[in-house]
Amino acid sequence: MNTSVRLSASSLRAHRRRFAGTFLAVFLGVAFLAGTLVMGDTLRASFDSMFGNAAGGTDAVVRSADAITTPGESQGVRQPVAADLTRTVERVPGVAAAAPDIQGAGQLVGADGEPIGGQGPPTVAGNWITDPELNPYRLAEGRAPQKSGEVVVNRGTAERGGLAVGDTTVLRTPDPVEVTVVGLATFGGEDGMAQVTYTGMTRADAERYLTAGPGRAASILVRAGPGVSQEELVDRLAPVLPEGVEAVTGQESAEENNEMISGQFLDLFTLFLLVFSGVALLVATFSIHNTFAIVVAQRTRENALLRALGASRRQVTAATLTEASAVALTASAAGLAGGIGIAAGLQALFPAIGFPFPEGALVVGPVSLLLPLAVGVVVCLGSALLPAVRAGRAAPLAALRETAVDTSGASRTRAVAGTGLAALALAVTLTGVLVTPSVWLAGTGAVLVLVAFVVLGPVASSAAVRVLGSPLDRLRGVTGSLARRNALRSPKRTAATASALMIGVAVVSLFTVFGASLKATMDRTVSRSFAGDVAVSAPSFGAGGSGLSPRLAGAVAELPEVDTAVGLGRGVAEVDGDGRALTVTDPVALQRTFDLGEIDGSLDALGTDGIAVTRQEADRLGVSPGDTTRLTFTDGEEKAFTVRAVYGQSELAGDYVITRAAWAPHRTQDADTLVAVTFADGVDTAAGAAAVQRVADDYGNPEVQTRQEYAESSAGGIDMMLTLVYALLALAVLIALLGIANTLTLAVHERTRELGLLRAVGQTRSQLRAMVRWESVLVAAFGTAGGLVLGAFLGWVLVAASDGASDSAFAFALPPLQLAVVALVGLAAGALAGVRPARRAARLDVLRAVATE
Repeated sequence: MNTSVRLSASSLRAHRRRFAGTFLAVFLGVAFLAGTLVMGDTLRASFDSMFGNAAGGTDAVVRSADAITTPGESQGVRQPVAADLTRTVERVPGVAAAAPDIQGAGQLVGADGEPIGGQGPPTVAGNWITDPELNPYRLAEGRAPQKSGEVVVNRGTAERGGLAVGDTTVLRTPDPVEVTVVGLATFGGEDGMAQVTYTGMTRADAERYLTAGPGRAASILVRAGPGVSQEELVDRLAPVLPEGVEAVTGQESAEENNEMISGQFLDLFTLFLLVFSGVALLVATFSIHNTFAIVVAQRTRENALLRALGASRRQVTAATLTEASAVALTASAAGLAGGIGIAAGLQALFPAIGFPFPEGALVVGPVSLLLPLAVGVVVCLGSALLPAVRAGRAAPLAALRETAVDTSGASRTRAVAGTGLAALALAVTLTGVLVTPSVWLAGTGAVLVLVAFVVLGPVASSAAVRVLGSPLDRLRGVTGSLARRNALRSPKRTAATASALMIGVAVVSLFTVFGASLKATMDRTVSRSFAGDVAVSAPSFGAGGSGLSPRLAGAVAELPEVDTAVGLGRGVAEVDGDGRALTVTDPVALQRTFDLGEIDGSLDALGTDGIAVTRQEADRLGVSPGDTTRLTFTDGEEKAFTVRAVYGQSELAGDYVITRAAWAPHRTQDADTLVAVTFADGVDTAAGAAAVQRVADDYGNPEVQTRQEYAESSAGGIDMMLTLVYALLALAVLIALLGIANTLTLAVHERTRELGLLRAVGQTRSQLRAMVRWESVLVAAFGTAGGLVLGAFLGWVLVAASDGASDSAFAFALPPLQLAVVALVGLAAGALAGVRPARRAARLDVLRAVATE
């Protein structure tokens, strides 16, 4: 083994430039992975500390015992508790203080007239709690609200909205309320709770605007007296609480809130970044394997000479793996340091772009420290294993032969095996998409398709390069012809070099196609379901903003330009034991503005005990018009509803429809998510929209959009997702470029004598540079073309599998412009990767190159 180590050290010193590309590929992949893990650890620790500090004075929380959770949501809706229960709680021995906590949705309008927040994290409003230990917010400037119309807002919200103490603005609750900012607050020592906006008002204002009536609170916060533990306090509270009300410790409540605000977001965010780390490392695997394969091929004579001098196969293989280990350890350690630097940079960058990365020292856990190192070493050694075994098989007699350029083509065995694998992959994929819709089966087939592409790469590379390079003969003459022949010289090498770029382009194309399909789906949904002329909406993702005033639809309906205006609100209830979202609306106006498909029964007389259900849900429940189903609301009341209509389409109207009169006894804070407007005959769209906007201005200035604008804004989050995806995938493309550049650099070294002879017979330096660059472009063109085909196919698989496995109907769309841009970027990347090897080739001394063995 000592001999192997000495051989490896000598080889690394002599050929250190050959491993530069491998070092960078491992470094970038490990740095991305380490940065992701460190950032996740730091954010999680910071949120834990922030919530722990904020809830430090709350020892128990009294709340409704039951929550109704609808599909797709993890946080259930609880009914309010009676605010006067506070007096009962205060009389319990061991209670030092108690205060009702009233919470609802309230979105502030900034100084520029635009709403603040609402693009995911919720916009929260509530009563300002005077007990400083029970209130998670601390006054940092100004004073607490003392009279109606005065509010305290968290400092981060004020900064984003350009608000200061003394400013007057509007608070959407969702009805617009004019308020004056009298104080700024912090949460757990930070300017806010992530991107959540908070507005604190007087208790009377909170009851008036955030609840269905006075005397209700979301919960009651309790502080224990000296010597009373949280568990003991909960035990003392339990006997005095009415049925359906529970007490939990402050620590348990804080952990639940932390999980609600940060846990799911951080898990999803970290998983999202880890997926791209995996893509980057997969791309790096191809680049590393290709580098070692070329280096081993170039050192065939050297390895054979070692065998002739007595070295065993094991020693030669061990020497190669030792080289890989040295590169892996060095690059992984550097990547780990780089990843910590990335996390530190993001900690400084995020606040500048509006994402509050909490302050404090970076947290580097054992997993974040050891996992990137282990992954970097395993990826590098795994990529070098086959080339190392191949090096050990070098025959001693090969030392007597000239070192030859690898011109091996694709074997017939590879072609047969690849074709069989491709057939199996297609069969599994199509079964999971068309026969038995299954995302998992389709995903398995998609992975097999990717493997089949890699296996068939050398088989397809010769034909592909001939087709892609045929225009070069006419456009670039002899230079183009030589570039094409060089790319054809080693199909295995060309395929291996292009595979890294192919995977990067395939993932980019996959997300591009899927994003375009989601947009097409939304456009089709709006076009098919929405028969109105304009929509009034408050666009939001996730928990979002405060919604629209339920009085807006009635005000718009009174306009002479308007024929019908219908508002769609949202409620929740358990339907036969399962949590479901309810659409609260005027059913008569609904069917005039939305295409509900074929309707069995009638929507005209739902009343206070009738419900309309989609056909799919009716089949699931086993009901038809005239049957009854039981609804349990958040206030605990259970009531029988008669199914009076079954309709076909549900994309915008939802699966269950009840009237506002039926919902009113059970509602908390009432709001609409959308107001759909149909104009009277002869009214111009622009004139009608202007009239609606004038009315909407009095209700918090929500946006009035045409049908097309509404469809585009509903899909607005897709563009945000794609922008982030493209930014992250740039790392994978960069690693692929390093692989192409490294391969060409090694190829230039391998063909030194050949290049010298070309110069000797009259080839100019510019022709030589062009030849190398065009070879790079051809390799990139092959990888880009394969990536586009693979990405488009996988995009179709993802759309089709989602369509078959979900209730929604997905539309498949190929975006030609975006895919053309991806293709151009791939070709430009190839040209860029060939610049440095081309310059190095052109600088070769002719006489020395010709004399090279």
